[in-house]
Amino acid sequence: MSDLFVKICGLKTAHDVDVAVAAGADAVGFVFAPGSPRTVDAATARALVAAVPDGVLTVGVFRGQSVEEVRRFAEESGVRGVQLHGEEGPEDFAALRAEGRTLLRATAERVERCGEYGEDLLLLDAPDPGSGKPWNWGAADFTAPEGRWLLAGGLNPGNVREAVEVTGAWGVDVSSGVERARGVKSPELIRAFVEAARGGGRGRALPDPRLNRRRG
Repeated sequence: MSDLFVKICGLKTAHDVDVAVAAGADAVGFVFAPGSPRTVDAATARALVAAVPDGVLTVGVFRGQSVEEVRRFAEESGVRGVQLHGEEGPEDFAALRAEGRTLLRATAERVERCGEYGEDLLLLDAPDPGSGKPWNWGAADFTAPEGRWLLAGGLNPGNVREAVEVTGAWGVDVSSGVERARGVKSPELIRAFVEAARGGGRGRALPDPRLNRRRG
């Protein structure tokens, strides 16, 4: 799976973004959900987003926030993707669909396929997202969803390759697994994670041009 899609999340500095992009990340995430050590404001994110090349998807991460708040942060920051991680339902994804952004649905539930809520990408996470605690993705009863889905939760450079081989994930997402302290990214770990995830291969181009498009 050399063409694995890799998302590095919870970035807060220009250097972190530069390292992730140079390492070959397909997407970079900025946390707008309150209460996280990785949370950034819209102005900070906008400056970071402006430095990201066209081929890398920029994603705003939200948890339990209203559609109005999501829309405002997304517009002010300029992110091209929105990741909802909470109790949002299909109606929330439908309300954001008209904005033209790539929609990601993050959930700790096991689902059958990507797109059930109208999302473009599905992210399967641990019950406690951002904690670095893995869930049992290697369980015998685990069934991979159909379509474009990312594995997240407790991944790091030491286990990501095994996780991909066991689950057959279309992509992976990491945050705490590439940190030297909570909320503080390690350039070395970011590079090691991308290399380990892909086994030395290249990234995966999203099939829908809209998913890679830069918003002006």
